[in-house]
Amino acid sequence: MALYVLHENPDWFPPFAAAFDAAGLDYEEWLLITGSLDFQSTPPEGIFWNRLSGSSHTRNHPYSKDYTRAVLDWLQAHGRRVVSGRWVVEMEVSKVRQLTALQAFGIDVPRTVAVIGKDDLLATAARFPTPFITKHNQGGKGLGVRRFDDLDTFAAYVASDEFEEPVDGITLLQEYVPPKNGLITRVETVGYDYVYAITADAARGGFQLCPSEACELDEAGRPVAAPSLFALREGFQHPIIDAFLDFARAYQLEIAGFEFIETDDGRIVTYDVNTNTNYNPEVEAVAPRSGPGEIANYLQRVLAETYAVTA
Repeated sequence: MALYVLHENPDWFPPFAAAFDAAGLDYEEWLLITGSLDFQSTPPEGIFWNRLSGSSHTRNHPYSKDYTRAVLDWLQAHGRRVVSGRWVVEMEVSKVRQLTALQAFGIDVPRTVAVIGKDDLLATAARFPTPFITKHNQGGKGLGVRRFDDLDTFAAYVASDEFEEPVDGITLLQEYVPPKNGLITRVETVGYDYVYAITADAARGGFQLCPSEACELDEAGRPVAAPSLFALREGFQHPIIDAFLDFARAYQLEIAGFEFIETDDGRIVTYDVNTNTNYNPEVEAVAPRSGPGEIANYLQRVLAETYAVTA
């Protein structure tokens, strides 16, 4: 039986292909960019891993989200085992959903207000303490994330041609949480198990902190000549890890990365959940376990368990 990988960005796939090849997995990529879906057809036997990205529209793939929704509905209607299934799509494409779920679970999140459309942005911001940041509800790669220290600067931005319209019309106004030592932390989990944690240098990298090797290339596709923003957070253990694993189980997030900020006054503030997590090659070179390797192992177990049950 085969593994089918559902995604829309070939640039992110090579580390996973290498891990699957090393593990001897039989796999096939399904690129969900444009195409057709015959509801009368029957999906192939096997398991399916969904890697939809909330930032797919930024790569000129505006239909990938709804295409993925349709394919997952079809697969699940036929009883196929999907890793990171239909619910995970909705978590991936909505920071509102992520933050409200985290908060309901008792995990500290930044104070956030969702503004639908542009008309209420200034009035809402006037009631929001400064500094604050903006971000897109449906984003990724730091899309729409800017810091504003006063309302006048924000008003000028909203009125300017630089204003970035969110693809779903929802702009988030969020408290600015200063990170201790300028670092944020990302906890990687696979199969409801903690793999490792990394730090990202927000003081140097700002809000665009994609760890994939493909994100560290210039416009010509050449590696950026600068020290990596990412490092392994060796030996990291904290109760927040168990909270993340419990959250992942509750929401069936089989593969996920959780990003949080530690503050000088001791807060642990979680601001993002990544369900199509990527891994940094420099971190992978020194990590005690490989992220893609753990995914390959997990998918092998799911494949064996699924077809042991149905055999």
